[in-house]
Amino acid sequence: MAVASTSLVSQMSGPKSATSHFSGLRKSSFSKLDTISTSQALFHNVDSHLHLSSSRKACRAVVTMAGSGKFFVGGNWKCNGTKDSISKLVSDLNSAQLESDVDVVVAPPFVYIDQVKNSLTDRIEVSAQNCWTGKGGAFTGEISVEQVKDLGCKWVILGHSERRHVIGENDEFIGKKAAYALSQGVGVIACIGELLQDREAGKTFDVCFQQLKAYADALPSWDNVVIAYEPVWAIGTGKVATPEQAQEVHAALRDWLTKNVSAEVASKTRIIYGGSVNGSNSSDLAKKEDIDGFLVGGASLKGPEFATIVNSVTSKKVSA
Repeated sequence: MAVASTSLVSQMSGPKSATSHFSGLRKSSFSKLDTISTSQALFHNVDSHLHLSSSRKACRAVVTMAGSGKFFVGGNWKCNGTKDSISKLVSDLNSAQLESDVDVVVAPPFVYIDQVKNSLTDRIEVSAQNCWTGKGGAFTGEISVEQVKDLGCKWVILGHSERRHVIGENDEFIGKKAAYALSQGVGVIACIGELLQDREAGKTFDVCFQQLKAYADALPSWDNVVIAYEPVWAIGTGKVATPEQAQEVHAALRDWLTKNVSAEVASKTRIIYGGSVNGSNSSDLAKKEDIDGFLVGGASLKGPEFATIVNSVTSKKVSA
């Protein structure tokens, strides 16, 4: 199945997108968010890197999840596929041997949701890729949450970088979508992430916390919410955050939830990573305790490779 190669990095980040390596996160000012000013106490030894200062220990011999939720892997098929290619992909997924202790979700294009739902094993749940902010009506081209539910979808992906930076959806609009979906009993895969220029300017935390706050301001509850951290510079580019970089952001997000929502929400909310995740790097990423799963793009269009990513949950169980 063909995958579009054009990435948001080439569209949004300008000539600096040629950068091939990112050493880490730099100091963030936090000036945009009054509610997170106390988060500065989380960081120490700030030079070209950020190091979280918390009670959480470094990687242990036995790797566990910092959160209390079940490992979660979603496959975002984006605007890819035909009836025939999707039939083949579903067949591959139906025959795959998947670890039992993983929530697995796939998100086909809207026009193929019914086909997938009627042919895919019940082991894998189906998600929509987007929804409207309320009930249906005179909104040409939009899909309502009620229609998503009618097709049997239990999840919807919201706030994806392509919706933010290509379509132009802002934080408040995305928050309204998420709140309405949850009010109707549909789970939300809530995406956040920074552009390349944000990371290079040391604004990764500013951007991610701002986007996270927009969800927090709108959501009636954090039940049935999965946060997907997707650095935009790593989506569709072949680049991927190192396990240490991803863990650093995930841990900061969990600490933000602890301080600005509640310790209970921070513990139970799964924080998954997206950004060029594939069968080769998923195992190393999965070992990090604050990485609770993945949102997979191009690799989710390949049944066997997607199964490998799902089964990377076994990395959580390795011991010295």
